[in-house]
Amino acid sequence: MVDVSEATFEQDVIEKSDEVPVVVDLWADWCGPCKTLGPILEKVVDETNGQVVLAKVDVDANPRLSDAFQVQGIPAVFAIHKRRVVGSFVGAQPEAQVRQFVESILPSADEQLVADLMEVGDEVALRQALAAIPGHPGATVALAELLVADGRTDEALAELAKIPESAETRRVAALARTHGTPGHEADADGPLAGVEAKLDALLPKVKGDDEARQEFLDLLELMGADDPRTAEYRKALSRQLF
Repeated sequence: MVDVSEATFEQDVIEKSDEVPVVVDLWADWCGPCKTLGPILEKVVDETNGQVVLAKVDVDANPRLSDAFQVQGIPAVFAIHKRRVVGSFVGAQPEAQVRQFVESILPSADEQLVADLMEVGDEVALRQALAAIPGHPGATVALAELLVADGRTDEALAELAKIPESAETRRVAALARTHGTPGHEADADGPLAGVEAKLDALLPKVKGDDEARQEFLDLLELMGADDPRTAEYRKALSRQLF
């Protein structure tokens, strides 16, 4: 189970649904039926052993998500798979009906095979997973990460180019490109060692040098939005470019 906010919905629900079905439970603390349904959902989803993910959304804290689902009453439950709503119901339901709902969205045999192979996680298993479901986002990203760690950055980028861009593909692509940048291979702590000095050195070059601009953006991607320096360096980049 994961608590989801407006900020994390894209990654924790939409992108995650490319890999496994996600059951979204829209609830509120004041809602009595929500407190009845919540433990049932948690129990039934937990019994799938990771084949289905439960995402909890507090509608009071995340009104825009409530609006996006056009919620008229809670608890409201939506099943999302491959970025589409594939089932829903409103109101507290008995355990038998909740179990039937969850069973209706369980992964196919191929999807379960991919999940098992991703658990193994080595290159052979991941390539077998992609043979079973070509373009599977989770397996593709996992393979690309493995290739980056092995120094095969061009192969990693080629694999990532086969699937739609996401936060995870951007992160691994940035890792691949920075690992492939002269001088970064020797960094004891990876491409973020001495990151401020690198960014400061790159900043004067970003307007006329495409490679410098890409490296600057890749370093910001690896720093992440939660790092307070990221916003400051993005502002500096904008001033330099415009």
